[in-house]
Amino acid sequence: MNDQANSVDERYETTPATLTTWSRQDTTWMLGLFGTAIGAGTLFLPINAGLGGFWPLVILALLAFPMTFFAHRGLTRFVLSGREGSDITDVVEEHFGIKAGALITLLYFFAIFPILLIYSVALTNTVGSFMEHQLHILPPPRAILSFVLILGLLAVVRCGEQVIVRAMSLMVYPFIVALLFLAVYLVPHWNGGILSTASVVPAPSTLLNTLWLAIPVMVFSFNHSPIISAFAVDQKRQYGAHADERSSQILSRAHLLMVAMVLFFVFSCVLTLSPAQLAEAKAQNLSILSYLANHFNNPTIAFAAPLIAFVAIAKSFLGHYIGASEGLKGLVLKTGRRPSAKNLDRMTAAFMLVVCWIVATLNPSILGMIETLGGPIIASILFLMPMYAIRKVPAMAKYRGQASNVFVTLVGLVAISSLIYSLIP
Repeated sequence: MNDQANSVDERYETTPATLTTWSRQDTTWMLGLFGTAIGAGTLFLPINAGLGGFWPLVILALLAFPMTFFAHRGLTRFVLSGREGSDITDVVEEHFGIKAGALITLLYFFAIFPILLIYSVALTNTVGSFMEHQLHILPPPRAILSFVLILGLLAVVRCGEQVIVRAMSLMVYPFIVALLFLAVYLVPHWNGGILSTASVVPAPSTLLNTLWLAIPVMVFSFNHSPIISAFAVDQKRQYGAHADERSSQILSRAHLLMVAMVLFFVFSCVLTLSPAQLAEAKAQNLSILSYLANHFNNPTIAFAAPLIAFVAIAKSFLGHYIGASEGLKGLVLKTGRRPSAKNLDRMTAAFMLVVCWIVATLNPSILGMIETLGGPIIASILFLMPMYAIRKVPAMAKYRGQASNVFVTLVGLVAISSLIYSLIP
């Protein structure tokens, strides 16, 4: 026992030294978080955020970092507050009981899994369209194309969580380069765009209403809650008692990268296109890349857009798979069954493959509504549950009394109320 205690003490004694050195694994996780958050939704963000006008966009830009960083840090701390090796579903059960654990696990799964289905459909549509319009190749039947694409991504999944995160981090590099290239390419075409609305300061009621409806758009454009549980578990395994400090450092750098890259891209787009053109893109249900390709009649953008969208969707699919599989495994275990870890992985992968393949083949239009319905659940888990735990759970008592807790709670309530309002006919 003494030897074991000494070995544990030695591990924690050496940990502070590792905190002074930024490792390759830390960079991999930073890019993995970026990869999960910044996906296909980013390509619609300039349209959705820009339509509100100049001043709401400026305010949202200033709020982007604190909104996303404090919320994801809170969820990370929640997972870290559990026993070592416990994922989010285990920690909920540990803190709130078996029934609450089962309910949150169920909600967690049904909030993330539909997004995985949406990415399956979007991936099939993107590749099929690219083959037909850019490569001038007749794409294979949709059932075959969707099966091959999903099977290819699940082949990466079968290599394990660390390989998924590494693959996502590698895919981030071309995505960042592409976003940066497009943002810089647009600079000579800046014509003021949204600045035409800068001289008009909206009335306080109008401004608040615009922000109320726009905050969920910004929140979910930077959302990477599906991978937070796996991230926290790995940080605790690597850094032990210092996991909170290191995970906060990784999160802050990831969010700074997200905010800087995405906002530069957003502002470059809205300074190029007028509010009327943004409204036209929204009416046509086009991503900003597709609209820009048509606007400039540029073959380079027309060719690059589907490739960028493919990378964005593929890396977000992998990140959301981690959260969806975690929720599904939690549901299976909470039924009382105890299959081996290998069998549970195989069952999960088989279920995901079959359901994603069927949905991608059928190409239903109802998926947007499912995603909207999942929004309030994700916001509740990301914003409110960790703040509630800080108030009620002794293991998180050390985080009480921080101003960021009030801020996260308010943003969560605003996001949830706005999402529910958007569902009302």
